[in-house]
Amino acid sequence: MKRKAWEGVIDAPVANRSLKPRTTGLTMVIDKGLGLNQVEDLIATAGDYLDVIKLTFGTSAFYDFDLLKQKLRCLQQAEIKVMPGGTFLEVAVWRKSLEAYLDRAQELGFTAIEVSDGTIDIPLTERQKVIRRCLERGFLVISEVGKKDPRQAPPLEVLIEQAREDKANGAFKVIIEAREAGRGVGIFDQEGKTKIEELERIAAEIGDPDILIWEAPLKNQQQDLILRFGPNVNLGNIPPEEVLALEALRQGLRGDTLKRAVEAKKSNPSA
Repeated sequence: MKRKAWEGVIDAPVANRSLKPRTTGLTMVIDKGLGLNQVEDLIATAGDYLDVIKLTFGTSAFYDFDLLKQKLRCLQQAEIKVMPGGTFLEVAVWRKSLEAYLDRAQELGFTAIEVSDGTIDIPLTERQKVIRRCLERGFLVISEVGKKDPRQAPPLEVLIEQAREDKANGAFKVIIEAREAGRGVGIFDQEGKTKIEELERIAAEIGDPDILIWEAPLKNQQQDLILRFGPNVNLGNIPPEEVLALEALRQGLRGDTLKRAVEAKKSNPSA
């Protein structure tokens, strides 16, 4: 990591932030159509704090082949994992074209695959086979649990069991669905506020929160999760322009997390 602008003058009030390449404290960005120059700028300004990029929905279908390949190569060189959105895989499963999908993903340079059933229903046995096949093909697998339509949301115990199954079948991380808006889905209510009881139940029953990536596009959601799990909680669906703002929140360089760090120092001055 290069020398930072304020290094040695203002250091992060929150210590122990994990560094790249990391397996905890991941920041996953939602990419709805960044151009090559935008990606290069994002890497230059925030690459040290960015771990995974998801080319969301089916947006990667609309790139020219060579442009997308160049974009993915740029991200790989910056040690950023990149995957197409899970909706794309759902289409491939629905059309029974998984092998062709994985062939093209490999050819383009994707390094990870998102396995989800947020829109269509994929039987558990088929989901297991899909995860294992992606692993056999050399991809990192990041699965997602939950439905995009809140009317079809599974009971919490089903979601928790699915997360456990995915991890047991080899998924690197499991995303808790909250969609792009972060409202009315998953652990967030219609106003985007965190449903603390559901959050705590998931955390307690999963046991190891490090296996989860919480989709949390809104600042109040990120803050709740950081204050609950610490700076190295895995967070997803972060807009590209919010990566540095999120990192400031993680490291105690925004008001509420700074306040927590100051209070902790008061209660334990020798820390």
